[in-house]
Amino acid sequence: MNLNNNIILSAKKVLQAEAGAIAKLADFIDEEFVRCVEAILQIKGRVVVTGIGKSAHIATKIVATLNSTGTPALFMHAADAIHGDLGMIQSEDFVICISKSGNTPEIKVLVPLLKRKGSQLAALVSDTGSYLALNANFILKAHVEREACPFNLAPTTSTTAALALGDALAVCLLEARGFSSADFATLHPGGSLGKRLYLKVGDIYVHNQAPQVHERASLKEIIIEISSKRLGATAVVAAGTNKLVGIITDGDLRRMLNKFDSLEGILATDIMTPSPRTIEPEQYAAEAMAIMQDKNITQLVVTIEDKFVGFVHLHDLLKEGLV
Repeated sequence: MNLNNNIILSAKKVLQAEAGAIAKLADFIDEEFVRCVEAILQIKGRVVVTGIGKSAHIATKIVATLNSTGTPALFMHAADAIHGDLGMIQSEDFVICISKSGNTPEIKVLVPLLKRKGSQLAALVSDTGSYLALNANFILKAHVEREACPFNLAPTTSTTAALALGDALAVCLLEARGFSSADFATLHPGGSLGKRLYLKVGDIYVHNQAPQVHERASLKEIIIEISSKRLGATAVVAAGTNKLVGIITDGDLRRMLNKFDSLEGILATDIMTPSPRTIEPEQYAAEAMAIMQDKNITQLVVTIEDKFVGFVHLHDLLKEGLV
């Protein structure tokens, strides 16, 4: 077997082993898991997640997930805890200790100190008969048969299982709290993810020009309006009002040349697309992007109760990173 085949086979074995370990975790979700979630919901303090070695890295990710989904959390390294960092824990806090074996020296020193603090303790462990598990208030079972490492040494399957169980815990807490996408947006204001959750059409269209012509406008008036406002389109409104009746785009002008033998006397109503797709200022910009992609168009007319107020353009959304 050549090197390439060996690499492919090894990679597949690791992924299959870890996927299988995660799938088996579902069998360990029981009433104790439920009680743990309920206990966290009742605390007045924070969730403190701790571990040592690779488990410490997993703990930091779980802390990040909890914080971003509405459960205040912080990380404490198990080794640092017994050298002063234990002072960050208060009796109202809830501690989750991650350890595959549950029997490491640092954990054995830490657990009695945590109990003395009066904090509730959950053991996220593979070995449910370990020192940590036997001295915890709750056991979160992350049992794995073996590591994906061929020597059964490097933390691979066990850390993946712990991470997945931490995600399950965070999502259960999110749902139990009634945490919404609006709540999520307040915690994620930066980047394209945050913008998808809070940026509205009304935040964008007001910065654009608002080309419009009345329904009896001449071809010259239409071309001047589209060219001067530089959005590639103009709204068509009923004469004497702002009521939207149609839209004329650059494409409509090109199609007009094939449709009419003479350009004399052409009016807006002759070439406009009636009843165009619209969007309102209170709708999310991400919705505007979805409509444009679905309809293969580059601009949307913005209306309030059928009254034309402006345009939102694909370039606006691309500039905001909504892709």
